Amino acid sequence: MTTLFISDLHLDETRPDITRAFFEFLHHTAINAKSLYILGDFFEGWIGDDDSSALIEAVRTELSALTKHGVSLYIMHGNRDFLIGDAFCADVGATLLQDPTIISLAGEQTLLMHGDSLCTDDQEYMQFRKMLRNPAWQQDALKKPLEERRAIAKHLRMASSEANSNKAEDIMDVNADAVNSALMEHGCTRLIHGHTHRPYRHQLTINQQPAERIVLGDWDGNVWYLTDEGESLSLRSTPF
Repeated sequence: MTTLFISDLHLDETRPDITRAFFEFLHHTAINAKSLYILGDFFEGWIGDDDSSALIEAVRTELSALTKHGVSLYIMHGNRDFLIGDAFCADVGATLLQDPTIISLAGEQTLLMHGDSLCTDDQEYMQFRKMLRNPAWQQDALKKPLEERRAIAKHLRMASSEANSNKAEDIMDVNADAVNSALMEHGCTRLIHGHTHRPYRHQLTINQQPAERIVLGDWDGNVWYLTDEGESLSLRSTPF
């Protein structure tokens, strides 16, 4: 049975096409897998596990059906949905992963990350990320009424979009030294991440040994996923 990796769906009520594509993926592909890993930015925004919007309730139902069928589900925070908590994961039968996480995949030690922490050239974003990932900031945010949290999330997304529109493309990609350091620090020869929306398989050399960085794609018009095929991996894309 296969292991599947996806990221950057950015599920949102304004994009029902992506939600439909995701549910089709669950029904026809993930249902036959051993495990499904969602490596961040599963949702365009997450304001707390107590959000019971129609979209989130539908996703809860579909993920619960998947795990009850016997598929292991793992969810990692992204820069959009870093407030996903233990309650939601318990509801759907998922395991909440730390970023980074190490697994053994197709015979290799593999490092899983969302990828935003590797974009070290974007100093403005790294400072913003530090604030959002601060436990005290998160606890304070989650104490606010649901509608206030919704407004804050909308403001943060708009601010992020405006800031990114004025940045050079290269600083929003991962830093090569940060990638090398992460692989060496964790003793891995493969890295799988999302975030940058630049799907590709990069061949690397780490400590004079071959290594690989696999970038998952975002779901803006295409289903992107990585699947293992015995001792090899395949990065696949299907339009919807």
